[in-house]
Amino acid sequence: MSGGLDWPGLMRAGLAGLRLTPDQFWQLTPAELALMLGIEPDAAPMSRSRLEALSRLWPDRPPSKETEDGGPERI
Repeated sequence: MSGGLDWPGLMRAGLAGLRLTPDQFWQLTPAELALMLGIEPDAAPMSRSRLEALSRLWPDRPPSKETEDGGPERI
């Protein structure tokens, strides 16, 4: 198993059970495959506040020089 996922089992379910082609299987996200297999997620959806906290930790662009110095943040 890799990353906590049973890839051989998931591949059997997707390729043999759902009759997906390998290309179709590998284009799915784990969430999409779980939905197709009827597997209920065991985690709650991400909240707005958690998304905002992650966005602050991992911004899409590096902070401006002013932000690093404690100045106004670039929008």
